[in-house]
Amino acid sequence: MPHAEGAGVALHYEERGEGPAVLVVHAMGSGADAWKAALGELAAGGARGLAFDRRGYGRSGAPQPYAATTVQEQAQDAGALLEALAAAPAVLVGEGFGALVVLELLVRRPQLARGAVLVDPLLHAFVPEATKALAVERELLEEALREGGPQAAVLAWLGEDADPARAARAAADHAGFFADYAGQSSWSPSRRELRAIDLPVAIVTGPRTPAHIVAAADAVAALVPRARRVDDGNAVGAALALL
Repeated sequence: MPHAEGAGVALHYEERGEGPAVLVVHAMGSGADAWKAALGELAAGGARGLAFDRRGYGRSGAPQPYAATTVQEQAQDAGALLEALAAAPAVLVGEGFGALVVLELLVRRPQLARGAVLVDPLLHAFVPEATKALAVERELLEEALREGGPQAAVLAWLGEDADPARAARAAADHAGFFADYAGQSSWSPSRRELRAIDLPVAIVTGPRTPAHIVAAADAVAALVPRARRVDDGNAVGAALALL
């Protein structure tokens, strides 16, 4: 199993194909395995597809005990991985929490990117209606924690229709999930920082994206100068269009 050194932890990664690199940064309760099919599509499209388990997930390491993280820490891992694999500049694809990680790289280390795809970005600070949705989500998690513990809480967050393989992985990686959940509020870019991003950015949502996240995607698209909105959920197509 291939590993590379992140910011002080070993990061497991998957790789398919040759050509310009596309690095995937996964969402909360996910991992590199969720992107295996997408890596194959990227390889078929002439790209070098890369996905990794973020710290606390899958086959990657994490400090012990592992109870907290930040977007900045996760971006340090992603940047270190890109450098270790000589994959920069890459198209950066971030989903959910991973979209925040990608935005941090675009703001702080734009030389690592040739463009980016943000899938369901969790920029709640720009969306007033997110407050109610997050309150409902926290109540769901707290109730599930009381009744069944952390694994049950993660499964409740994913929902009954979650892919069984993803659900099993997410429950096993509950420490990573809860570190992420706390860490998603650790970072919010200013409007000035978003307006300063001078790279092409595709902002992707799909038919099942919650309304408050669609609103966040629209808010980001209105601020990033070279952004375009994609509402068909096709992150792979958006990434290949940036190569």
